[in-house]
Amino acid sequence: MQPIDEKIVSIEERNRRVELDKAWETSWTRRVFIAGVTYVMAGFWLVAIGVGQPWLNALVPTGGYLLSTLTLPFLKTWWLTRQK
Repeated sequence: MQPIDEKIVSIEERNRRVELDKAWETSWTRRVFIAGVTYVMAGFWLVAIGVGQPWLNALVPTGGYLLSTLTLPFLKTWWLTRQK
């Protein structure tokens, strides 16, 4: 291959990796996994410190995380329009 062809192939490979990273960052799989880990960790912590109904109360930080992931795309769009 010629040097320019190698550069093009390299850029295309990088673009594919970047697109996959973007897809992962916004995927529901990632959000649900993080919410699950948050719920379990909060639940164990609340049990350890003796809070009543720890597994019910662990829903609070989990719900907060999920709500934040729903509002961030809106805030990002709003922020981007103000930057132009």
